[in-house]
Amino acid sequence: MNDIPSDPFADAARTEPTRLSTGYTWPECPRWHEGALWFSDMYLHRLMRLGPDGSAETVLDLSGRTSVNGTEVIPGGFGWLPDGRLIVTSMHERLVLAFDGEGVDVHADLRDLATGPVNDMVVDADGRAYVTQLGFELFENEAPKESALLVVEPDGTARALTGLGGFHGANGIAISSDGGRLVTAEAFADTITVLDRDTDGSLSGRRVFARTPALPDGICLDEDGGVWAGMPSVPAVARFTEGGAVTDVVPFSFDQGFPPACVLGGEGRRTLYVCAGLEVMDWEKSRQSRLGTVWTAPVAVSGGANRP
Repeated sequence: MNDIPSDPFADAARTEPTRLSTGYTWPECPRWHEGALWFSDMYLHRLMRLGPDGSAETVLDLSGRTSVNGTEVIPGGFGWLPDGRLIVTSMHERLVLAFDGEGVDVHADLRDLATGPVNDMVVDADGRAYVTQLGFELFENEAPKESALLVVEPDGTARALTGLGGFHGANGIAISSDGGRLVTAEAFADTITVLDRDTDGSLSGRRVFARTPALPDGICLDEDGGVWAGMPSVPAVARFTEGGAVTDVVPFSFDQGFPPACVLGGEGRRTLYVCAGLEVMDWEKSRQSRLGTVWTAPVAVSGGANRP
């Protein structure tokens, strides 16, 4: 990966973040849904919803679930099906789970397709889910390797999109408001990648959207075609335009936390919500310290109808 310059965003407009809520392990995969912020509190095995004042509510608690393969049940990316059910990746089980408000069942089994833990996910208007995967056992110190994007159709059938080639740790993933583009962050290639998306959900035309000065993690899109990317190693969240220009940055200090993911929400979707944490690799330490936080920053361009 690239060496990180002392200030890779010297020419970008800077906005300081404001802390909204704290007390989480490693908060990830934020979503704006029905007027509230939702996110995964990964190492407490739960999905959270925050009110406007930052008050927290547990929406889904997976701590009592019996894993299908003996791994911890760690929730990752999530979204909603047209019938209202919430679906969420169980990263190390390599499943997509469905929650109807009362019970949890398996929506898609990805164990024969995934080459490592599954990761983030975006769900289109038809209920089709595009799932990223680490592709290797990061938490067991396995060497990085390329892996395919996965797609889960509305009926739960799944396949690997091998025709698109391998991705270097595809992480955050998003769909443009018109449905015509899918964007993902290739974390281990310091690259944001864009693909064309047809009305039937098929993907083509893979190309570089932007090279990033450090590892890009979770992403979200705005209505002017910008991509906001969490870059925990900097640490900062930055807005990239196609070609790689950086227009805006929300800087973090190391004591504030490392920001892996962001989403646009709030009134008019003109608030950037940022998840940050201090411990991602040591799960038990993360549970003990509970130093994960959620932050906000105002932005000029709305998130519109982009997903997530």
